[in-house]
Amino acid sequence: MRYCRLRWSIAILLPLAVFPAHAQDAAPQPPPCRRVADTPSIRIDPAAAARLAEIGLDRTGVFERMAETSIPETMGCWAMPTGNFDSQLISVGMAQWNFGTGSLPPVLAAWRDRFRHRRDFKRARKALAPVYGKLLFSKECLAVPVADKCRAAILAAEDAKGKLDPVFAAELTAIFESDAMLQVQTDTYIALLDKVRLDLLRVFPNGPMTPRKVRWAIDTRVQQGFLPGDEDIARLRAKLAVMPEADRWPRLRAIIDWYGALARTIDQDGISRDAPWNVAAWNCLIDAGRVDPEQYELMSLTFLRSRTAIGNSGRWQALAFERRAKIVLGVGSVSGVRDGVCERPAG
Repeated sequence: MRYCRLRWSIAILLPLAVFPAHAQDAAPQPPPCRRVADTPSIRIDPAAAARLAEIGLDRTGVFERMAETSIPETMGCWAMPTGNFDSQLISVGMAQWNFGTGSLPPVLAAWRDRFRHRRDFKRARKALAPVYGKLLFSKECLAVPVADKCRAAILAAEDAKGKLDPVFAAELTAIFESDAMLQVQTDTYIALLDKVRLDLLRVFPNGPMTPRKVRWAIDTRVQQGFLPGDEDIARLRAKLAVMPEADRWPRLRAIIDWYGALARTIDQDGISRDAPWNVAAWNCLIDAGRVDPEQYELMSLTFLRSRTAIGNSGRWQALAFERRAKIVLGVGSVSGVRDGVCERPAG
């Protein structure tokens, strides 16, 4: 898991003047890779499966959520390693576990520990990562936070823009696309879903646990680590409860205005191709009366959490907002990938 950022969209430099009802541009094409999907060899612990059923997730649902999470993170790939462009040193895996937040070392250690004998681990490490494997699994790189010796060695294998050495990237891909690591990634993601289940019970104690809420909570957890706190939620709900009806839609438009203005500032990344389209589409949904009470509250909670995204001093706040808003409203563009349309009401 990671701070708020998006790796493959950084290469998209030219904003497009777009409108919600127009034909969509061709979506960015993923690189050749092993794609996130249900794999027969992957086992889900029955006790975990029973817990996740409380929020409506069976095996099919778990892998659907994993695939959805991987789209903005890795274009749907199990691996897709990236370097230090966002100050996370290395990020890899379907949820982009990384050294910066300390989420990657436990994943690496879990893969190592799956081998019954140390000689088996060394044999696999040598086969999949003969050049950088010893570094990756050194005590310095498995430490949290990562030790200076590991940091220096990894940075030496990246260029000035934070791009990984191709050999290093290929070795990480080989490890993270291996069957054993697919199981580790799934186990790690299910542990996150267990936290999401508790989040949902805390944030929505009276239910219902709708698929929209589940998807929203998962994306918030993956990208920002946690959902809003109880005190902040209580304050927001108290304000929503007494808000005059005349203020309802201007307040929501103000949140969209915040996103639009933030997206135009100099230090927001990953959103250049999306913001004009999103602002037009989301205001269109308001005009068309297509925002229900659940969506309204989730948009307010999204604003609450997105404005506190601190990665790179807030560099990814607009991206954090648009990812969740797309889930909540069912219409939106993230890194040039657009879902849904909104036709403005006649007249």
